[in-house]
Amino acid sequence: MSATTTTAPAKGRQFHLGRLLLEGRAFFALIAIIAVFSFLSPNYFTLSNLLIMSSQVAIFGILSIGMLLVILNGGIDLSVGSILALSGVVAGAMMQGVELDALGVILYPPVWAVVVLTLCVGAAVGAVNGVLVAIFKVPPFVATLGVMYVARGIALLMTNGLTYNNLRGSEALGNTGFNWLGFYRIGGVPISVIVLAVVAIAAGLMLGRSAFGRWLYASGGNERAAELSGVPVKRVKIIVYMVSGALAAAAGLVLASQLTSAGPTAGNAYELTAIAAVVIGGAALTGGRGNVRGTMLGAFVIGFLSAGLVIIGVSSYWQTVFTGAVIVLAVLMNSLQYGSGTRKT
Repeated sequence: MSATTTTAPAKGRQFHLGRLLLEGRAFFALIAIIAVFSFLSPNYFTLSNLLIMSSQVAIFGILSIGMLLVILNGGIDLSVGSILALSGVVAGAMMQGVELDALGVILYPPVWAVVVLTLCVGAAVGAVNGVLVAIFKVPPFVATLGVMYVARGIALLMTNGLTYNNLRGSEALGNTGFNWLGFYRIGGVPISVIVLAVVAIAAGLMLGRSAFGRWLYASGGNERAAELSGVPVKRVKIIVYMVSGALAAAAGLVLASQLTSAGPTAGNAYELTAIAAVVIGGAALTGGRGNVRGTMLGAFVIGFLSAGLVIIGVSSYWQTVFTGAVIVLAVLMNSLQYGSGTRKT
């Protein structure tokens, strides 16, 4: 009897420890990455370098939050990288001036108007994804794959394959300040990091404290049951893809501002990085499970790993290998955490 009493708690403790390590894998991976690269390079764990790395992670982080919402809904969005490129090109075209042939004038919109209109473009492309998936029942993979090519093609047509350079604007034209988003700091913190924090907090509050968040989790976990419970499943789908498109446009604005240029090839394969961040953060690809906190940790894991490999001089080819290995490991961990259950509809 006594032997049974002493072994049972040990098994319980072992189970809980394994569960803790499994559920907190993104956090522990980030700590391990910081520790290893800090040991390998004295320049890695410095305030200036952490801020620089965080400003680069901000682009992936903003994309990843939009991707998280789509994945929670049981879908996937392969078009975010192309929307990022298209949005940057649209912003660049407006900063260069909008020519009105009928009136014989060239308009130079102020930067705030450029930002608003660019976000609207991203939301509109996202709405196309949402309508295809929710109304016409096109599988998300196919719908967003098609939109990915269309958006990238429009960006190439707009620029003829070239890049808009020098997006700083001109005081004489009243459109200066575009570089403010990518270069300026408030209290020493880059604006892009502040934007990421605001988006993450807003998304977290929406998922945790709003009716829409409950609808999103419900429709992602079991779409048919959610529909029978009165959840507006189609509306939720469309809104989710619109938000994903708008956030991809925001990421495009940040990237174009940081580079002070916008090209049609920007954001190539960024959709895969966003999906990887969501998976590393513990979200289930079958939908209904995941959170913003985990996704942010996943984005920082990928960003800090890539930056660390650059700092210690690892070849870019090996960087791809390491990133891919991390993604595969994260998927395996997800399989262990959630099992092989499939999403019910």
